[in-house]
Amino acid sequence: MNVEAASGVVLLACSVVALVVANIPALAGPFHDFWHTDLGFKVAGFEFTKDLHFWVNDGLMTIFFFVVGLEIKRELMTGELRTMRQASLPVIAAVGGMLVPAAVYLAFGHTGAATRGWGVPMATDIAFVVGVMAAFGKRVPFGLKIFLLTLAIADDMGAVVVIAVAYTEHVNLGWLGLAVAALALCVVMNQLGVRAIAAYVAVGAVAWFAMYQSKVHPTIDGVLLGLLTPFRPWLNRETFRLALKDVTARLQNKAEGEDISPADVAVLRYVARESVDPLQRLEDRLHPWVGFLIMPVFALANAGVQVKPEAIADPVCLAVAAGLVIGKPVGVVAFAWFAVRLRLASLPAGVTWPMMIAGGLLAGIGFTMSLFIGELAFVGEKTLLADAKTGILLGSFVAAVAGAGLLWWATRGKPAPAAT
Repeated sequence: MNVEAASGVVLLACSVVALVVANIPALAGPFHDFWHTDLGFKVAGFEFTKDLHFWVNDGLMTIFFFVVGLEIKRELMTGELRTMRQASLPVIAAVGGMLVPAAVYLAFGHTGAATRGWGVPMATDIAFVVGVMAAFGKRVPFGLKIFLLTLAIADDMGAVVVIAVAYTEHVNLGWLGLAVAALALCVVMNQLGVRAIAAYVAVGAVAWFAMYQSKVHPTIDGVLLGLLTPFRPWLNRETFRLALKDVTARLQNKAEGEDISPADVAVLRYVARESVDPLQRLEDRLHPWVGFLIMPVFALANAGVQVKPEAIADPVCLAVAAGLVIGKPVGVVAFAWFAVRLRLASLPAGVTWPMMIAGGLLAGIGFTMSLFIGELAFVGEKTLLADAKTGILLGSFVAAVAGAGLLWWATRGKPAPAAT
């Protein structure tokens, strides 16, 4: 949560920079041209060249989705999604938070390519949500924080499904088969005890390229690799204890002033690394890079839209904004209320319905994933994409302000319960 809160500030700053530059005529052109600079590589007779915008959205964001896959697996295995009772409230609320915004968007009666934007207001930006909650400190109940974090992860699961199913067309089964084979090889390598991360990166890169060639969005490769990452450590607790005991015994037998053996240091380094499961180790290592580099760069590359007053009245802009500001909180809170009413779940400790409504509004901050889905929904439709981005910025801003205001009112004078 500390990483998400701090990275949310950086993400906001980069979004503002992109918006300002895009609306200064003297800078907008060079800024746009920069992101469309060609970059690639050539090996023998094979050449692969794309612009920087592609490498950000399809390359760097694959790492973002890899971390999303890690988070999903962690929650499924050891977190808030590991049991039906724990998962029921955030998952049911997340379903409502996806279905209702999509319905609100479609209710505007779009025609043609505009209908493809129904997935844009479905997502929640976890960094901004955590950033807003962090501003309130301990006034926000621990249960509400966990609920919104888990809801955002469930949202990401839904977004991945939407990207894979709704925004993937004309799949090349041959290339898709190669991608599946590469992912299967990762599983085999793990079973054989291959520990070198570089080996998995190489095979993952092959899977990424095959996924791209198959016409399935390559970021799906990142999610699948995250889900395939082992969640059990290579060395168990007993092995760790014995290794530590052995090294400690040798250290105690050394003469005073004698240097520590490099071999003992190597053993301690190895057992310390392999006693932590790869999933947790990779998530801890990559999370700061995603939060402070990849997401801000994505914002710089995608949030730069020329704000035109007439665009606000465009049906796509209004539909996206309404989906985030109205559809998201209505879907989250209504589905959560029915889940509690039907005794399928219960409210977290210390959380009231006004706090849940505030949380539903904050879930309407759909910045990063909404921009990403918008890029997929409106490929080749510059005007529609610009209108959708305007709606995302407008809706996310209103949702953030309204959610923060209601959260302040709902938590005033209420001490937060201790975390359990």
